[in-house]
Amino acid sequence: MRVLIVSQYFQPESFRINELVQSLVKRGLDVDVLTGKPNYPEGKIFKGYRAWGCQREEWSGATIYRIPLAARGTNSALRLALNYLSFVVSGLLIAPWLLRKRRYDVIFVYGLSPILQAIPAIFLGWLKRCGVIVWVQDLWPESLSATGYVRNSRILDAVKVVVRFIYRHTDLLLVQSEAFEPKVAALAPGKRIVYYPNSVDATFADPADIALPDIPQLDDGFCVVFAGNVGAAQAVEVMVDAATLLRDHADIRFIVFGQGSRWDWMRDEVQKRGLTNLHLPGQYPLEMMPGLMQKASALLVTLADQPIFAATVPSKVQAYMAAGRPILACLNGEGGRLVSAAKAGLISPAEDGAALAASVLHLYQMPQAERQKLGENGRCYFKEHFDQDVLTDRLIDHFRVVSESFKGNV
Repeated sequence: MRVLIVSQYFQPESFRINELVQSLVKRGLDVDVLTGKPNYPEGKIFKGYRAWGCQREEWSGATIYRIPLAARGTNSALRLALNYLSFVVSGLLIAPWLLRKRRYDVIFVYGLSPILQAIPAIFLGWLKRCGVIVWVQDLWPESLSATGYVRNSRILDAVKVVVRFIYRHTDLLLVQSEAFEPKVAALAPGKRIVYYPNSVDATFADPADIALPDIPQLDDGFCVVFAGNVGAAQAVEVMVDAATLLRDHADIRFIVFGQGSRWDWMRDEVQKRGLTNLHLPGQYPLEMMPGLMQKASALLVTLADQPIFAATVPSKVQAYMAAGRPILACLNGEGGRLVSAAKAGLISPAEDGAALAASVLHLYQMPQAERQKLGENGRCYFKEHFDQDVLTDRLIDHFRVVSESFKGNV
């Protein structure tokens, strides 16, 4: 089976789609990836790439086609808009020429923000006469307003029209959270919508034997580790508030692995408040993260107090469960429900620094055997509900159904 993956983000950027492509290739699929130039989360084009021009690479058995892309910059709504639109324009004008000799059975869109990246995928599906599947990871236009990038109601209404167009012209909509289903259905009447959760590579449960960086703060005491994007959606202020409240507990420390639009703010607050219990070592390669997570006493996931995020399950929840460490979930809705259902950790309300500090203290004072049981519960729940091999096979089944259905209707 020949599959085109359309994703604005891809290796060497750290996203779930990377491992999924590797899994598809291992199962014998012929996989191409249409993507942009890596620039997330720092906002500048990675070394070895250039913003303009096309590039072709081979990676893990897949062929990567990179089209021109304007870097997203930092803390700039205008730069972010140009970043989103440049991928759409390049995808419409350049991708058809770049992929002119390629034929596909199905096109699969990894639907993180911006959902606009599905527009060139739909056009390519029309040209290649194949079905298009969109895996909805973020809800638009809700995520635009929730992160503060767009407040104008007319712009949000216009985005909703575009999203409705995208949903109407796809052959299958997959959603990463069950709570997404009614929200997507409202903009996609009559379309088939299927719950398809995120997973992570098996190395999160069984880390590869590779050299890890020397991070002294991880080696003793009670370490609460946050891993991932440090942005507005994560409401990282809550970590600073909790660390401030727990500053007198010398054995408790917070360690943040990642970068993003709020990282500089966190660094400044650490210095301003004199926090010696909050450490920002920065971003490390994805292959190192399983090993670093295994050193944590607890793993922290946070989201902003917005209705859209109550419906979202951050993919790090599955990674944390696989890692087998207790989870501190400072968020509302679906993500917390999963942690609770798995009996894998403690939940506190989104953006409530005092409640998060209380959860950290509660977990710290818990007997080691009880903390270990929480981690084991999470890992068992992951294996039962989010096993990557099972989910990959399920995705390939979706590919076959859409491909055969599309051919039958042509």
